Amino acid sequence: MADKPQRQRGLGRGLSALMADVNDRDAAEKGEAPQPDMMVPIEQVVANPDQPRRRFDPDLLDDLSASIKEKGIIQPLIVRRKYGGFEIVAGERRWRAAQKAGLHQIPVIIRDFDDTEVLEIAIIENIQRADLNPVEEAAGYIQLMNKFGHTQEKLAEALGKSRSHIANTMRLMQLPEVVRDFVTEGKLSAGHARTLITAKDPISLAKKVISGDLSVRDTEKLVRKAADEPEGDRPATVGKKRGGTAKDADTRALEDDLSANLGMKVSVDHKDGSESGALSISYTTLDELDELCRILSTGK
Repeated sequence: MADKPQRQRGLGRGLSALMADVNDRDAAEKGEAPQPDMMVPIEQVVANPDQPRRRFDPDLLDDLSASIKEKGIIQPLIVRRKYGGFEIVAGERRWRAAQKAGLHQIPVIIRDFDDTEVLEIAIIENIQRADLNPVEEAAGYIQLMNKFGHTQEKLAEALGKSRSHIANTMRLMQLPEVVRDFVTEGKLSAGHARTLITAKDPISLAKKVISGDLSVRDTEKLVRKAADEPEGDRPATVGKKRGGTAKDADTRALEDDLSANLGMKVSVDHKDGSESGALSISYTTLDELDELCRILSTGK
């Protein structure tokens, strides 16, 4: 049997190297479109059944289809050989638009990716789509960290985003599902939602923000006012904080930083007039617990 060329897999060689295979950075650096390996009949190409993206905006698809009719497909699809034909690794939207445009052949670049790499790339492509909302983006980052062990630094490097952007986006997942739904539906911006993360009752405050059409700055004032309310004036559902006093700004800032770094909700309870206190970390899935144990065990 002939020896097959050795190629390191995505997890072993790093996320940036994997993305270089998809994006053809040599061509990108020269300002050129990557050259396809071949043209293939469109009926021989199938979508990835495990593609995390389920909805494609029909208006954006129509716009892309019109562009393809006029100029063709400029960016080849990334595919792998499967089912006697080709399975899409990256470029399903282009494939769908090409079908609407009535193309019979499409340009492809063939890669030898395994199932793990295909899922990894599909999540990344989903994160990079134009109509993505911040909650979906945050969920994508968490998937990449939990499933593949990537750090925020590695994601930032490979995706061309700042680490603070990734950390701040991931913090949205600390909010109750109701508030996250407001963001997904476009009723709250990511800026509004981030302001509510440290609030004692983010759901009721979110509703006030929406009904009052408040700015982000007004939302910050609302959150501060709620935090400064005497315990007896707060709704019964909020509950009393240990010691009966609100956390100071430095403590809340520390909680925010730790939560952003871990991607999990962190609470710091410092005893007034003492150097002691307690730190608690909340996880929502067993994968998050495994990741927390790994961090605590290795220090990385």
